Amino acid sequence: MKLSTPALAFVLGRLMLGVNFTVHGLVRLPKLAGFRAGLLKQFAASPLPAPLVEAFATVLPFAEAGIGVLLLLGQFTRPALTAAMLVLTSLVFGSALLEQWDTVGTQMIYGIFVLGLILLSPHNRLCLDRVSSNAPLGH
Repeated sequence: MKLSTPALAFVLGRLMLGVNFTVHGLVRLPKLAGFRAGLLKQFAASPLPAPLVEAFATVLPFAEAGIGVLLLLGQFTRPALTAAMLVLTSLVFGSALLEQWDTVGTQMIYGIFVLGLILLSPHNRLCLDRVSSNAPLGH
């Protein structure tokens, strides 16, 4: 099967983002308590309540790893991209509260990348979405 240029761009971008999110989550899981404590300390002076920061820090690595695995498999791709954008939006919000503008800029670049994938999502190939929907591959 020959992939069109947009299909190749989408598959490679989806895989790259999937690796990024998966690794982000997996490296944090073994040190979850330290990650959570670090975020609580970082946001101590912010207007966010500590229980909210603690809950977010607890869930984030699992969300990142789950989104990443879905993207790697190409399963529920569009919802996974939507979830990725929502995670990034929450990270931008937190970084903006802390006035970490360089970090916000980096997160915005991730957001643009995800938007590009959403726009290219009709070209999704080599994925479980197409197998589970019985759609012909390559079309």
